[in-house]
Amino acid sequence: MIGSDFAELQLFITGPILLRKEVREAGLLPEFGHRDAENEKRFGPIMENLRKLAGAPEDYEVMIFNGSGTNVLEASVRSLVADGDKVLNVSVGAFGDLYHKLAVVNGKNAVQLKFDYGCGIDLERLEQALEDHAPDIVTFTHNETSTGVVNDVPAVCSLIRKYGAKPIVDAVSIFGGAPSTILEARPLMYCTSTQKSLGLPAGFGIGFVSPEALEKAKGVENRGYTTDILAQADKARKNQTLTTPNGTLANQMCVQLDYIVNDETVEKRFARHEQMRDMVHEWAKTMEGYSLFAQEGFRSPTVTTIKTAPGMTVEKLKQVKEIMRGYGYLFDPGYGKINKELEDNGHQPIFRIGHMADITPDMLAEYLKILGKVLAEI
Repeated sequence: MIGSDFAELQLFITGPILLRKEVREAGLLPEFGHRDAENEKRFGPIMENLRKLAGAPEDYEVMIFNGSGTNVLEASVRSLVADGDKVLNVSVGAFGDLYHKLAVVNGKNAVQLKFDYGCGIDLERLEQALEDHAPDIVTFTHNETSTGVVNDVPAVCSLIRKYGAKPIVDAVSIFGGAPSTILEARPLMYCTSTQKSLGLPAGFGIGFVSPEALEKAKGVENRGYTTDILAQADKARKNQTLTTPNGTLANQMCVQLDYIVNDETVEKRFARHEQMRDMVHEWAKTMEGYSLFAQEGFRSPTVTTIKTAPGMTVEKLKQVKEIMRGYGYLFDPGYGKINKELEDNGHQPIFRIGHMADITPDMLAEYLKILGKVLAEI
């Protein structure tokens, strides 16, 4: 029987993530027509609760893009970077690099500002880059999944605006686990997705789009179709998607967002993520030779990266992954590209602990207990 040997693991990776029982069961709810009155029963509450969770200003449009978080990032590039614009892509890790790649493969005039792995955005270096390049658009990452770095969105956006540029934010791995700060920062567009801190399967990108962005998009040619925020906006205002949505995911999203906003509450959810971050930090102190990788003051509330002890290698981390599988867990042995670069340059590799979405402190405590034993033994 197909599926009979599929492993039931607790996922402590950085996405996809563990799903609550109620979210999995919501996948059995009836399908519906996305241009029918049944659509409003799902997407009306979805749009309302996304806005509440984001604390977004009323003048921002909430849009749902079919596909992963990468789709909404590409939409921001296609819709908001005109042929005559220069875009500065600020990177603190692999997904900041991805934003730059999206700009390049779409033929945009793109330059990049890279920070060392584990470091957050240094405002002095950013200011120098703004002076040197005079960009029209600047992209950066709120929460870098590959390195466990979180950036100060209001401060970065304020500096970008000071130099006449417009900021776009990648928030794929933090939205639903910490405040978005959209209200304070007012980015041109704030981009995220379902499969990380929201506690849902992959399948939708989510954009919070400012009036300024919609106006700018009018002057951008070749926006594509599914990547055109103006086309998306027409349907979003009707609580619809531009193209046929994944109805199963919509049912799950409706149930999950209602739980986040009305049962757990947004404030308690954010506090739980902070508690779990602190738990991992305390655990790291007990692990001889191991240390926190992300720069102090820039450590994520949803994913922690750990620098390994001398003698640990990428190959040994893969062994740890298989041992942890035997205990019923999916361990994250680190982002492959980054670990290769670290080892090639004589540095210790890192691993990641995803403590996002609906993982609880009790679940995390048990995971850390077993992981600590495995690491000591290997």
